[in-house]
Order: sequence, then structure tokens, then C-alpha cells
Amino acid sequence: MALKRMDNVGIVVEDLDAAVAFFIELGLELEGRGMVEGEWAGRVTGLGDQRVEIAMMRTPDGHSRLELSRFLAPAVVADHRNAPVNALGYLRVMFAVDDIDDTLERLRAHGAQLAGDVVRYQDIYRLCYIRGPEGVLIGLAQELS
Repeated sequence: MALKRMDNVGIVVEDLDAAVAFFIELGLELEGRGMVEGEWAGRVTGLGDQRVEIAMMRTPDGHSRLELSRFLAPAVVADHRNAPVNALGYLRVMFAVDDIDDTLERLRAHGAQLAGDVVRYQDIYRLCYIRGPEGVLIGLAQELS
């Protein structure tokens, strides 16, 4: 049996509205919002009876999705938002953009801050990491011609 695709990446947030606005500004499209709750959902996650508000964001090419989740129950138990770049586990999502400078300017209005510098990798990419909503680490890559 072959792997078909990566369906989505999930990020847990406190302020779902702010996170949705940030990723819309980045260029993702809101595919839908809803509640995931009940015993069946808790069996999947191992959390028991849970209640989670989610927003599914779709990339412009339609091939990738980002699931933003706000846990109402059970309460969030850990916070990895300020983990350094060399921390173990989930770290960041990287997005390809047309213009890194324009993207940074637009995202700063939503609280984005550079984690380091915008750097050039050979004659291939301009790259940077930013801290987005609630400190979530996001990579941006601009392909050079």
C-alpha cells in the first residue's frame, strides 16, 4: 500500500480568530470552521471526551491544509510556542512566497516578528523564520530566478 498524500498539519492555538486572520493574510484560504467533540473524537486522540473548535486552512494550490485547533476541553497541558529552532518535535511549517519582503510587511500588522534574519541561500532562495500568532514558528521561502 502506497502513501497517498499528506492531509494536513495541525497547530493548537488559544485565539483561533487571530490565527485564521494571520494565515488568510499569508495567503491561505479558510476552507471551513467547526466543532470536533464527543467520545468518538477522544478515542482518536486519546484525550477522552473532548471539545475542539477547528478551522481548516487551504493553500492556494489546493494541495495542502493547515488545521488550526482551539481546545475547549480538556485544557491545554503544554506550551511549545517559544521553543528554540533546535527543539525536538514539531517545529515549523514552511511556505513558499512570491515576495518575502512584501509578505513580512503584511504579516507584521498581525504581530509577526523575524526569529533571525532574512538570508540568501546561494542563488536559489531567500529564507527566514518568523514567529506568527502566539509565537508559532513559520518559515518563508522566496525562490530566486
